[in-house]
Amino acid sequence: MARIAAFLTRTRGHNGKLHWTDWLSYAYLGMAVLMMFGPVVWLVLSSFKTEADLQRFPPRFLPYAQETLVVDGQAAPLPAYIDKDGRKLGMVRRIGLVAQVIDPAKPSEVLKMPFNELKPAEKVALATENYTELFERFNFPLYFWNSTFITVTSTIIMLIVNSMAAFALSKYKFRGRGVVLALVVGTLMVPQTVVLVPLFLITSQLGMINSLWGVIIPGAATPTGVFLLRQYMLTIPDEILDAARMDKASEWKIYWRIILPLSAPALAVLAILAVMWRWNDFLWPLIVLTRNDNFTLQLALNSFQGEMTTEWSNLLAMTVLTLAPIALVFMFLQKYIATGIASTGGK
Repeated sequence: MARIAAFLTRTRGHNGKLHWTDWLSYAYLGMAVLMMFGPVVWLVLSSFKTEADLQRFPPRFLPYAQETLVVDGQAAPLPAYIDKDGRKLGMVRRIGLVAQVIDPAKPSEVLKMPFNELKPAEKVALATENYTELFERFNFPLYFWNSTFITVTSTIIMLIVNSMAAFALSKYKFRGRGVVLALVVGTLMVPQTVVLVPLFLITSQLGMINSLWGVIIPGAATPTGVFLLRQYMLTIPDEILDAARMDKASEWKIYWRIILPLSAPALAVLAILAVMWRWNDFLWPLIVLTRNDNFTLQLALNSFQGEMTTEWSNLLAMTVLTLAPIALVFMFLQKYIATGIASTGGK
């Protein structure tokens, strides 16, 4: 930690003074941090705002809620307002432009004053009901399970299928290998929207519409994964495989005992990318899944937006809960992305 602190506070200036390049570097880094994390912080804070606070213009950074006053003789706490004299009053009712308020010091006296002379008494408060309502109004655990099942199963199948294809393209010499590799790389340039219709027709003929497997199977193999793993497997010496064959190891044993363990860094990168792809996938599940009990978290998010109104408070809370798992995965495993991609380069 001391070395990290020394590195971060290192400057070109002397005697505690900052050089102009130091100011420029700090300004650039500060702007980069603000651009990357500013929207995320705003999203998290907005998820704790009430619907009225979200509709407020101009918007405020922190979540606020109106204070309430407990007044003798009133069955429920009254919303608090501050008049032009600075007194904190509780409003009983509002009739047009006139508000009926009560001073807690004189609970038996009802005052009438123009509503535009009153200012809401607010304080910083977290609207945690935005999150609790999700579990009351929606089957959040079911949506979370559907997303988790699709993500984990798709990732496992993708790692197995792509690693097998990469093993064959990197270590076996057969006629047409270059053509197959060219076709795999060529599919990287084909947009997903081009194949949506034929992919839907095939999925429908297989009877996988409104099934979680209809989302999992079409993504079982990806050209990105095959190419990434092949590039890494090319760095594995062929002498290791020849020695295993001399010891009468089968091709399956070579793949399972040698290729997969040695390809662990590239597999870790592909696993992280696969988790991010499948967890955030929206278009294909929207096409395949129409029953509510099969929805993923991304489709559940879409249900908050109606034709006339949008429940922004619940939508933002659901967005935070949806982003949290994938953010944690990326936070703890992001170091493997840089090292793995670097190792899959042209060695």
